[in-house]
Amino acid sequence: MIPSQMRYVALDQPGAAEAMRIARGPVPQPAAGQVLIRVLAAGINRPDIAQRLGAYPPPADASPVLGLEVAGEVVALGERVVGLQTGDKVCALTHGGGYAEYCVADARHCLPWPRGFDALRAAVLPENHFTVWSNVFQLGGLQRGETLLVHGGSSGIGTTAIQLGREFGAEVIATAGSADKCAACEKLGANLAIDYRQQDFEAVIKQARGSRGVDVILDMVGGSYTPRNLRLLAMDGRLVQIATLESPKVEGFDLRELMKRRARLTGSTLRPRTPDQKAAIASALREQVWPVLDAGRCAPLIHRVYDFGDVVEAHRMMESSAHIGKLVLQLAQH
Repeated sequence: MIPSQMRYVALDQPGAAEAMRIARGPVPQPAAGQVLIRVLAAGINRPDIAQRLGAYPPPADASPVLGLEVAGEVVALGERVVGLQTGDKVCALTHGGGYAEYCVADARHCLPWPRGFDALRAAVLPENHFTVWSNVFQLGGLQRGETLLVHGGSSGIGTTAIQLGREFGAEVIATAGSADKCAACEKLGANLAIDYRQQDFEAVIKQARGSRGVDVILDMVGGSYTPRNLRLLAMDGRLVQIATLESPKVEGFDLRELMKRRARLTGSTLRPRTPDQKAAIASALREQVWPVLDAGRCAPLIHRVYDFGDVVEAHRMMESSAHIGKLVLQLAQH
């Protein structure tokens, strides 16, 4: 039986991690095309931090509750839902609302748990895989035999990009902020990992690659990285921007570096994409990536699991950047 009330993470006003609290409120109801999921686990992501700080307000049609990815059991169906039924174990990209015991999601944005996965591992798949697939492979057009540079290689996005890049035949270079993080990147499949705190990544890559350059760069830093990224691009290279953790402003941007390489500078944010666009990404993942996960390859790297009531501590860990891989909230045993 579905209860009328649930626990969720409330945020009365933007602020530090302590601004969050566990509250009780009504269980949401699925609209047409949506399913209601009993949430067993929820992934934590950088956009959650930005939203909590007031820097990334949710779209008008989104839940104000934090949380962009969950795993759990389908317990109710809205009208016109096809391909899912109650009792199905799914992970889902959500339009907010994931930090709760129940969450609604577009049925088309749900994917089955890969073979052998539990809720914890399934919960950390959607946000990273939707982001990496749409940016590295669709916008960036990464092809077998090309070279991919992943900045922030030890992050959830980074670890996913390294594994999928290697899985689909690319040579992968990663940057990370410590020797331990670089070692983790290499263990996941990076051919070269560079400690950006100790080394100049541009100089190291130029020494390693010579004049060949890098075909695709996935960057979440921006700022001072942008001119260096452009100088590293191979002919017809693609720089894909997904965040600006250092700065959205760029000094020293020389368009001639772009022109002489016939390069492309592109980027995206995932949350504002239309439901149809997200559904198309989910369909591509089901066809191209889920068989890889079913086969036991490219499993997500989880740094730590937190009880639901420890969400403040989990956000502090995310903000410290001390983790390698993903952080996940556990809401219920399964």
